[in-house]
Amino acid sequence: MNLPNKLTILRIILVPIMVLVPFLNIKGELYGIPYTSLIVDLIFIIASITDKLDGYIARSKGLVTTFGKFLDPIADKILVLAAMLLLVEAGKLPAWIPIIVLSREFIVSGYRLIAVEKGGKVIAASIWGKIKTLTQIIAIIFAIVDSNPFWECFKGTLSGSAYFLNLFVTIMMIVQTIATIFSGIDYLKGGKDLIKD
Repeated sequence: MNLPNKLTILRIILVPIMVLVPFLNIKGELYGIPYTSLIVDLIFIIASITDKLDGYIARSKGLVTTFGKFLDPIADKILVLAAMLLLVEAGKLPAWIPIIVLSREFIVSGYRLIAVEKGGKVIAASIWGKIKTLTQIIAIIFAIVDSNPFWECFKGTLSGSAYFLNLFVTIMMIVQTIATIFSGIDYLKGGKDLIKD
């Protein structure tokens, strides 16, 4: 097994560890941020870095494999959705956001399966897909350390750094949701010939 595939597997292994941390009852905080949130955030950041790293190494070293092509996007989806569900459970994120993300991933995965069946046609990723990936990671990283729920900044209850952090998280979550929707629409447009029959 090559290095990019090992990094992909590491990313999958980090997900259950990330999910278990909130149940360990770790006490204490740093600059008002609970240690639990900091540890979860660190795990998410490390896992996100492995995502970029495995793709770069695979392409630059000519180590692209069928196993990697299959597992890498699955590992990405598991990581992002697990982090979002942790935020929902913590009361920081409304459920409709991960529902939109999950729906988009099911549609795209379905189209990819049809593309393989029809002879391997590749539907090119659009700019919306790249925006989605970047804003999702940024939004989740900051949402984990934000002690306030999504949209709280518009209720007049926050001030100072708490207000600006929550405002940033809220805006980034909205941007990633819009990008998720538009990237899904682009996939539908790009693959419309696949389902004509």
